[in-house]
Amino acid sequence: MGKIIRSFFWMGSVLLLSCNSNSVYSDYQALSNSWNKEKSVDFTFQPPDTVQPYNMFIHLRNDESYKFSNLFLIVNLNFPDGRVIADTLEYEMARPDGEWLGQGITDLKESKLWYRENVVFPVSGDYTVSVKHAMREVGEVEGIGELEGITDVGIEITKPEKK
Repeated sequence: MGKIIRSFFWMGSVLLLSCNSNSVYSDYQALSNSWNKEKSVDFTFQPPDTVQPYNMFIHLRNDESYKFSNLFLIVNLNFPDGRVIADTLEYEMARPDGEWLGQGITDLKESKLWYRENVVFPVSGDYTVSVKHAMREVGEVEGIGELEGITDVGIEITKPEKK
């Protein structure tokens, strides 16, 4: 039953994203049972042009088995010419009372998180965004080997809203 609900939620999300006329790229990857700390989720795309600025978002889906109120990510933006911009990001996933911040009417919640604003892709070619989790237990040096509860990772690139 859970897989059916998840499938309907995923199809609905794709339909909603496809209705966004500002979206120029959107993709999701499902994670099997957990997210290994060594496994990056990679998205390769070609931006439409090398002049216009774009906004970039990371989409995350989590279920009730995610046991943290935040999420640390390491995100690399790899340029066709070999340059890399690396970011360590922290996102709030739940309020202090435990209520999830993501959207959704089932136990699966989706969060749309800012990654970069007004990004210009100055070089033609393939760009890759690589996303890894960087979660660890409080007081522990080693990261969590298998992070449970994050079910899908996505990326969206949009044209900025006209004012």
